[in-house]
Amino acid sequence: MPIPTEPIGSIPRPPDLVAGAQRFATGRLSRDQFARLQDAAIRDTIRRFEATESPVITDGEQAKPSFATYPIHGLTNLAPDGVTIPFADGHVRQLPRLTAGPFRYQTYADGYVARARALAHVPVKQAVIAASALSLLYPQDGIRGYPREAFLSDLLREAETDIRRCLAQGAHVVQLDFTEGRLAVKFDPSKRLLKSFVDLNNQVLQRFTAEERQRIGVHTCPGGDRDSTHSADVDYADLLPTLFELQVTNFYIQCASETDRGKALRLMKQHVEPGQRVFVGVIDPIDPSVETPEEVRDRVLEAAEYIPLDRLGTTDDCGFAPFSDDTSTDRETAFAKIRARVAGTALAARALQA
Repeated sequence: MPIPTEPIGSIPRPPDLVAGAQRFATGRLSRDQFARLQDAAIRDTIRRFEATESPVITDGEQAKPSFATYPIHGLTNLAPDGVTIPFADGHVRQLPRLTAGPFRYQTYADGYVARARALAHVPVKQAVIAASALSLLYPQDGIRGYPREAFLSDLLREAETDIRRCLAQGAHVVQLDFTEGRLAVKFDPSKRLLKSFVDLNNQVLQRFTAEERQRIGVHTCPGGDRDSTHSADVDYADLLPTLFELQVTNFYIQCASETDRGKALRLMKQHVEPGQRVFVGVIDPIDPSVETPEEVRDRVLEAAEYIPLDRLGTTDDCGFAPFSDDTSTDRETAFAKIRARVAGTALAARALQA
Protein backbone atom coordinates (compact mmCIF):
# COMPACT_ATOMS: atom_id res chain seq x y z
CA MET A 1 0.00 0.00 0.00
CA PRO A 2 1.54 3.36 -0.97
CA ILE A 3 1.97 5.96 1.75
CA PRO A 4 0.46 9.34 0.78
CA THR A 5 2.87 12.24 0.71
CA GLU A 6 2.11 15.94 0.33
CA PRO A 7 3.98 19.25 0.56
CA ILE A 8 2.99 22.00 2.97
CA GLY A 9 2.86 24.92 0.56
CA SER A 10 5.50 27.52 -0.13
CA ILE A 11 8.56 27.27 -2.36
CA PRO A 12 11.25 29.99 -2.43
CA ARG A 13 10.48 32.59 -5.08
CA PRO A 14 12.89 33.15 -7.98
CA PRO A 15 15.23 36.11 -7.38
CA ASP A 16 13.60 38.15 -10.15
CA LEU A 17 10.19 37.74 -8.51
CA VAL A 18 11.54 38.79 -5.10
CA ALA A 19 13.15 41.85 -6.66
CA GLY A 20 10.01 42.52 -8.71
CA ALA A 21 7.84 42.51 -5.59
CA GLN A 22 10.06 45.17 -4.06
CA ARG A 23 9.90 47.29 -7.21
CA PHE A 24 6.13 46.86 -7.46
CA ALA A 25 5.68 47.92 -3.83
CA THR A 26 7.57 51.16 -4.50
CA GLY A 27 5.81 51.90 -7.79
CA ARG A 28 8.77 51.07 -10.01
CA LEU A 29 7.03 48.12 -11.69
CA SER A 30 3.57 48.06 -13.22
CA ARG A 31 0.86 45.64 -12.09
CA ASP A 32 0.96 43.89 -15.47
CA GLN A 33 4.73 43.48 -15.32
CA PHE A 34 4.51 42.06 -11.81
CA ALA A 35 1.73 39.67 -12.86
CA ARG A 36 3.92 38.37 -15.69
CA LEU A 37 6.72 37.66 -13.22
CA GLN A 38 4.26 35.79 -10.99
CA ASP A 39 2.91 33.77 -13.91
CA ALA A 40 6.41 32.76 -14.97
CA ALA A 41 7.28 31.73 -11.41
CA ILE A 42 4.09 29.67 -11.05
CA ARG A 43 4.71 27.87 -14.37
CA ASP A 44 8.30 27.08 -13.42
CA THR A 45 7.28 25.97 -9.92
CA ILE A 46 4.62 23.57 -11.17
CA ARG A 47 6.95 22.16 -13.84
CA ARG A 48 9.69 21.52 -11.29
CA PHE A 49 7.23 20.24 -8.67
CA GLU A 50 5.88 17.66 -11.09
CA ALA A 51 9.43 16.63 -12.00
CA THR A 52 9.92 15.51 -8.38
CA GLU A 53 7.11 12.97 -8.98
CA SER A 54 5.22 14.37 -6.01
CA PRO A 55 1.68 12.94 -6.29
CA VAL A 56 0.24 16.19 -4.90
CA ILE A 57 1.68 19.64 -5.52
CA THR A 58 1.06 23.32 -4.78
CA ASP A 59 1.73 26.49 -6.72
CA GLY A 60 4.51 27.24 -4.25
CA GLU A 61 2.58 30.30 -3.04
CA GLN A 62 4.44 32.33 -5.65
CA ALA A 63 1.70 34.97 -5.82
CA LYS A 64 1.12 35.28 -2.06
CA PRO A 65 2.75 38.17 -0.17
CA SER A 66 2.84 35.79 2.80
CA PHE A 67 1.02 32.69 4.00
CA ALA A 68 -0.72 34.79 6.67
CA THR A 69 -1.61 38.09 5.01
CA TYR A 70 -2.74 37.14 1.49
CA PRO A 71 -6.48 37.70 2.32
CA ILE A 72 -5.94 41.22 3.68
CA HIS A 73 -3.22 42.51 1.38
CA GLY A 74 -4.40 45.90 0.17
CA LEU A 75 -7.04 46.51 2.86
CA THR A 76 -7.23 50.19 3.73
CA ASN A 77 -8.53 49.77 7.30
CA LEU A 78 -5.22 48.46 8.66
CA ALA A 79 -2.35 49.99 10.61
CA PRO A 80 1.13 48.43 10.64
CA ASP A 81 1.53 48.21 14.43
CA GLY A 82 -0.16 44.91 15.24
CA VAL A 83 0.96 41.80 17.12
CA THR A 84 4.70 41.18 16.98
CA ILE A 85 6.07 37.65 16.53
CA PRO A 86 9.69 37.25 17.70
CA PHE A 87 11.91 34.54 16.22
CA ALA A 88 14.75 32.74 17.96
CA ASP A 89 17.46 34.48 15.92
CA GLY A 90 16.21 37.92 16.98
CA HIS A 91 14.25 38.98 13.89
CA VAL A 92 10.53 39.70 14.13
CA ARG A 93 7.45 39.62 11.93
CA GLN A 94 4.59 41.99 12.70
CA LEU A 95 0.95 41.60 11.83
CA PRO A 96 -1.14 44.65 10.94
CA ARG A 97 -3.85 45.99 13.25
CA LEU A 98 -7.46 46.42 12.20
CA THR A 99 -8.57 50.04 12.66
CA ALA A 100 -12.22 49.94 11.57
CA GLY A 101 -14.94 47.58 10.45
CA PRO A 102 -16.22 45.75 8.62
CA PHE A 103 -13.62 43.01 8.14
CA ARG A 104 -13.53 41.64 4.60
CA TYR A 105 -11.06 39.53 2.64
CA GLN A 106 -9.50 41.24 -0.35
CA THR A 107 -8.33 37.96 -1.85
CA TYR A 108 -9.70 34.42 -1.62
CA ALA A 109 -7.35 31.51 -2.23
CA ASP A 110 -9.51 29.86 -4.91
CA GLY A 111 -7.87 32.13 -7.45
CA TYR A 112 -4.54 30.46 -6.70
CA VAL A 113 -6.16 27.04 -7.12
CA ALA A 114 -7.65 27.92 -10.51
CA ARG A 115 -4.36 29.34 -11.75
CA ALA A 116 -2.42 26.23 -10.70
CA ARG A 117 -4.93 23.62 -11.84
CA ALA A 118 -4.92 25.13 -15.33
CA LEU A 119 -1.22 24.21 -15.54
CA ALA A 120 -0.91 21.10 -13.39
CA HIS A 121 -1.26 17.45 -14.38
CA VAL A 122 -1.58 16.13 -10.81
CA PRO A 123 -3.80 17.12 -7.85
CA VAL A 124 -3.23 20.56 -6.34
CA LYS A 125 -3.66 21.32 -2.65
CA GLN A 126 -4.21 24.80 -1.26
CA ALA A 127 -3.12 26.30 2.04
CA VAL A 128 -5.31 28.94 3.67
CA ILE A 129 -4.71 30.95 6.80
CA ALA A 130 -6.64 29.84 9.88
CA ALA A 131 -9.25 32.15 11.36
CA SER A 132 -7.36 32.05 14.65
CA ALA A 133 -4.35 33.81 13.10
CA LEU A 134 -6.48 36.57 11.63
CA SER A 135 -8.26 37.03 14.96
CA LEU A 136 -5.00 38.61 16.14
CA LEU A 137 -5.70 41.61 13.88
CA TYR A 138 -8.38 42.89 16.24
CA PRO A 139 -6.86 45.23 18.87
CA GLN A 140 -7.17 44.39 22.56
CA ASP A 141 -8.71 47.79 23.34
CA GLY A 142 -11.43 47.29 20.73
CA ILE A 143 -12.68 49.41 17.84
CA ARG A 144 -15.30 52.11 18.31
CA GLY A 145 -18.52 51.12 16.57
CA TYR A 146 -17.25 47.65 15.67
CA PRO A 147 -17.33 45.30 18.67
CA ARG A 148 -15.27 42.14 18.78
CA GLU A 149 -18.42 40.03 18.39
CA ALA A 150 -19.18 41.70 15.06
CA PHE A 151 -15.59 41.22 13.94
CA LEU A 152 -15.64 37.51 14.80
CA SER A 153 -18.89 37.04 12.93
CA ASP A 154 -17.34 38.62 9.84
CA LEU A 155 -14.12 36.62 10.30
CA LEU A 156 -15.91 33.28 10.57
CA ARG A 157 -17.92 34.00 7.43
CA GLU A 158 -14.84 35.02 5.45
CA ALA A 159 -12.77 32.05 6.62
CA GLU A 160 -15.57 29.67 5.70
CA THR A 161 -15.92 31.30 2.30
CA ASP A 162 -12.18 30.98 1.65
CA ILE A 163 -12.22 27.23 2.33
CA ARG A 164 -15.49 26.62 0.51
CA ARG A 165 -14.37 28.40 -2.63
CA CYS A 166 -11.14 26.37 -2.74
CA LEU A 167 -13.08 23.12 -2.39
CA ALA A 168 -15.46 24.21 -5.15
CA GLN A 169 -12.49 25.07 -7.37
CA GLY A 170 -11.27 21.48 -7.08
CA ALA A 171 -8.49 21.69 -4.51
CA HIS A 172 -7.32 18.20 -3.57
CA VAL A 173 -7.09 19.30 0.08
CA VAL A 174 -7.51 22.64 1.80
CA GLN A 175 -4.95 23.01 4.56
CA LEU A 176 -5.39 25.45 7.44
CA ASP A 177 -2.06 27.01 8.37
CA PHE A 178 -2.05 27.01 12.18
CA THR A 179 1.53 27.90 13.13
CA GLU A 180 0.12 30.18 15.82
CA GLY A 181 -1.03 27.09 17.74
CA ARG A 182 2.36 26.32 19.26
CA LEU A 183 3.09 30.03 19.58
CA ALA A 184 -0.13 30.47 21.58
CA VAL A 185 1.26 28.21 24.30
CA LYS A 186 4.40 30.36 24.44
CA PHE A 187 2.29 33.53 24.75
CA ASP A 188 -0.03 31.93 27.32
CA PRO A 189 1.27 28.82 29.14
CA SER A 190 -2.17 28.35 30.75
CA LYS A 191 -3.27 27.22 27.26
CA ARG A 192 -6.43 29.30 27.41
CA LEU A 193 -5.33 31.14 24.26
CA LEU A 194 -4.63 27.86 22.45
CA LYS A 195 -8.03 26.50 23.41
CA SER A 196 -9.74 29.69 22.25
CA PHE A 197 -7.94 29.38 18.92
CA VAL A 198 -9.06 25.77 18.48
CA ASP A 199 -12.63 26.69 19.46
CA LEU A 200 -12.65 29.54 16.93
CA ASN A 201 -11.34 27.32 14.13
CA ASN A 202 -13.88 24.65 15.01
CA GLN A 203 -16.66 27.21 14.64
CA VAL A 204 -15.53 27.51 11.02
CA LEU A 205 -15.10 23.77 10.50
CA GLN A 206 -18.51 22.92 11.92
CA ARG A 207 -20.02 24.69 8.94
CA PHE A 208 -18.78 21.86 6.70
CA THR A 209 -20.17 18.37 6.31
CA ALA A 210 -18.24 15.30 7.42
CA GLU A 211 -17.66 14.51 3.74
CA GLU A 212 -16.26 17.99 3.08
CA ARG A 213 -13.97 17.72 6.10
CA GLN A 214 -12.35 14.68 4.47
CA ARG A 215 -10.67 17.26 2.20
CA ILE A 216 -9.68 19.67 4.98
CA GLY A 217 -6.51 19.51 7.05
CA VAL A 218 -4.42 21.56 9.46
CA HIS A 219 -0.69 22.23 9.58
CA THR A 220 1.28 22.93 12.74
CA CYS A 221 4.94 23.83 13.15
CA PRO A 222 7.05 26.17 15.32
CA GLY A 223 7.33 28.67 12.48
CA GLY A 224 9.96 28.65 9.78
CA ASP A 225 11.31 31.97 8.55
CA ARG A 226 14.85 32.96 7.57
CA ASP A 227 16.12 29.66 8.97
CA SER A 228 14.65 30.38 12.40
CA THR A 229 11.58 29.40 14.44
CA HIS A 230 9.33 31.18 16.92
CA SER A 231 8.17 28.41 19.24
CA ALA A 232 10.33 25.29 18.91
CA ASP A 233 10.98 25.47 22.66
CA VAL A 234 7.29 24.75 23.39
CA ASP A 235 6.76 21.13 24.43
CA TYR A 236 4.51 19.20 22.04
CA ALA A 237 2.82 17.76 25.13
CA ASP A 238 1.29 21.21 25.60
CA LEU A 239 -0.01 21.39 22.02
CA LEU A 240 -0.92 18.03 20.52
CA PRO A 241 -3.72 16.94 22.91
CA THR A 242 -5.64 20.12 22.04
CA LEU A 243 -4.60 20.16 18.38
CA PHE A 244 -6.32 16.85 17.70
CA GLU A 245 -9.61 18.41 18.86
CA LEU A 246 -9.74 20.27 15.55
CA GLN A 247 -12.52 18.85 13.40
CA VAL A 248 -10.46 18.02 10.33
CA THR A 249 -9.31 14.75 8.82
CA ASN A 250 -5.68 15.50 7.92
CA PHE A 251 -2.99 16.67 10.33
CA TYR A 252 0.36 17.86 8.94
CA ILE A 253 2.76 17.86 11.89
CA GLN A 254 6.37 19.05 12.00
CA CYS A 255 8.54 16.23 13.29
CA ALA A 256 11.83 15.93 11.35
CA SER A 257 13.41 18.85 13.21
CA GLU A 258 12.14 17.82 16.64
CA THR A 259 14.94 17.14 19.12
CA ASP A 260 13.01 14.12 20.43
CA ARG A 261 11.06 12.63 17.53
CA GLY A 262 10.16 9.53 19.52
CA LYS A 263 8.40 11.60 22.15
CA ALA A 264 6.50 13.57 19.48
CA LEU A 265 5.40 10.36 17.78
CA ARG A 266 4.28 8.82 21.07
CA LEU A 267 2.13 11.89 21.70
CA MET A 268 0.62 11.62 18.23
CA LYS A 269 -0.22 7.97 18.82
CA GLN A 270 -1.76 8.81 22.19
CA HIS A 271 -3.99 11.67 21.05
CA VAL A 272 -4.91 11.08 17.39
CA GLU A 273 -8.64 10.42 17.04
CA PRO A 274 -10.30 7.68 14.98
CA GLY A 275 -10.68 8.73 11.36
CA GLN A 276 -7.81 11.21 11.48
CA ARG A 277 -4.71 10.85 9.29
CA VAL A 278 -1.29 12.07 10.42
CA PHE A 279 1.14 13.40 7.83
CA VAL A 280 4.44 13.28 9.73
CA GLY A 281 7.14 15.77 8.83
CA VAL A 282 10.16 13.93 7.43
CA ILE A 283 11.97 16.89 5.82
CA ASP A 284 13.52 19.83 7.69
CA PRO A 285 13.26 22.91 5.42
CA ILE A 286 15.57 24.93 7.70
CA ASP A 287 18.46 22.45 7.54
CA PRO A 288 20.58 23.42 4.50
CA SER A 289 21.70 19.82 3.94
CA VAL A 290 19.48 17.73 1.68
CA GLU A 291 18.16 14.56 3.25
CA THR A 292 18.86 11.31 1.41
CA PRO A 293 15.96 9.04 0.45
CA GLU A 294 17.36 6.51 2.92
CA GLU A 295 17.22 9.05 5.76
CA VAL A 296 13.62 9.81 4.88
CA ARG A 297 12.84 6.09 4.67
CA ASP A 298 14.17 5.58 8.20
CA ARG A 299 12.07 8.46 9.53
CA VAL A 300 8.97 7.00 7.93
CA LEU A 301 9.71 3.56 9.36
CA GLU A 302 10.12 5.14 12.79
CA ALA A 303 6.76 6.89 12.43
CA ALA A 304 5.13 3.62 11.34
CA GLU A 305 6.02 2.16 14.73
CA TYR A 306 3.49 4.57 16.24
CA ILE A 307 0.97 5.49 13.54
CA PRO A 308 -1.07 2.75 11.81
CA LEU A 309 -0.03 2.46 8.18
CA ASP A 310 -3.53 3.15 6.87
CA ARG A 311 -3.50 6.48 8.74
CA LEU A 312 0.08 7.55 8.04
CA GLY A 313 1.32 10.08 5.51
CA THR A 314 4.48 12.14 5.08
CA THR A 315 5.10 15.82 4.54
CA ASP A 316 7.68 18.58 5.00
CA ASP A 317 7.95 20.18 8.43
CA CYS A 318 6.97 23.58 7.05
CA GLY A 319 6.79 25.55 3.86
CA PHE A 320 10.16 26.56 2.45
CA ALA A 321 9.43 30.30 2.26
CA PRO A 322 6.15 31.28 4.00
CA PHE A 323 7.03 34.97 3.58
CA SER A 324 7.70 36.21 0.06
CA ASP A 325 10.94 38.00 0.94
CA ASP A 326 12.57 34.96 2.59
CA THR A 327 15.60 33.97 0.51
CA SER A 328 17.34 31.82 3.14
CA THR A 329 16.70 28.65 1.09
CA ASP A 330 17.12 28.45 -2.67
CA ARG A 331 14.73 26.74 -5.06
CA GLU A 332 17.17 24.00 -6.00
CA THR A 333 17.54 22.91 -2.37
CA ALA A 334 13.78 22.97 -1.81
CA PHE A 335 13.03 20.76 -4.81
CA ALA A 336 15.89 18.40 -3.95
CA LYS A 337 14.39 17.94 -0.49
CA ILE A 338 10.97 17.29 -1.99
CA ARG A 339 12.45 14.65 -4.32
CA ALA A 340 14.03 13.00 -1.28
CA ARG A 341 10.69 12.98 0.55
CA VAL A 342 8.90 11.37 -2.37
CA ALA A 343 11.61 8.77 -2.98
CA GLY A 344 12.13 8.01 0.70
CA THR A 345 8.42 7.59 1.34
CA ALA A 346 8.24 5.09 -1.53
CA LEU A 347 11.23 3.19 -0.12
CA ALA A 348 9.53 2.98 3.26
CA ALA A 349 6.27 1.75 1.73
CA ARG A 350 8.13 -1.05 -0.07
CA ALA A 351 10.00 -1.99 3.12
CA LEU A 352 6.77 -2.14 5.11
CA GLN A 353 5.16 -4.43 2.53
CA ALA A 354 8.12 -6.82 2.45
